[in-house]
Formats: sequence, C-alpha cells, structure tokens
Amino acid sequence: MSQTPCIFCKIVAGEIPARKVFEDDDVLVFHDIHPQASMHLLMIPKRHVENLYDADETHSAVLGKMMTIAGKIAHEQGSPDGFRLVANNGRVGRQEVYHLHFHLLGGTEPLGSGMNRH
Repeated sequence: MSQTPCIFCKIVAGEIPARKVFEDDDVLVFHDIHPQASMHLLMIPKRHVENLYDADETHSAVLGKMMTIAGKIAHEQGSPDGFRLVANNGRVGRQEVYHLHFHLLGGTEPLGSGMNRH
C-alpha cells in the first residue's frame, strides 16, 4: 500500500467531493464520475483495502453489508428491475483504483453487451 492516500480514501476523508447516496460508519456509496450505465454507483468500504486478494476474515462484515444493501440502494436509485454488481480485481481484472470497490450498475433498461467487459 502506498503512503499517499488513494482517491477513494480522500473521498472518505471529505478532501474530494462526491455525490453520495449512502454513508454509514463502514460503507460509502456514491455516483461514478464516468458512468457506464444510467445508474452507476461505486460502493466502497471506508477502511482501505486494495482489492479482494487483500481482503480477509476481518473484512467479512463490511463486504456482507455491501452485498446486502446493494439491492435496496439500486431500487432507490432508479433500477427497480435488476442490476449488476461488479468488482474489478487486480491488473488483469482491470482494476483502476486500488481501493476495493463494487460497481453497482443498472437503470430501467437492460445493460448493453458492452457491459460484459466492465
């Protein structure tokens, strides 16, 4: 892990603004600045962990929370009939920000085939 806080840690710290849709002590959910769907949110644990390779038993509760709130948030944010939850992991998985995050993608119409590579 780098000594410099990552962009998501800076968002958690309030140093960089974000359009938040959910926040509690453990999780932050906000709009992606480069949306790939009509509803594209990022779900992050507030405590920094680079990716799923680095997650361990101590992260179980926050990862479980992220999974269980995804449906409610998707529904509230305009995706009433389904959504995708995607985690890009590591270089081969095309992870761009090395702070574990899920892309919550949806809307009112089915996602295009281009979303398969996201």
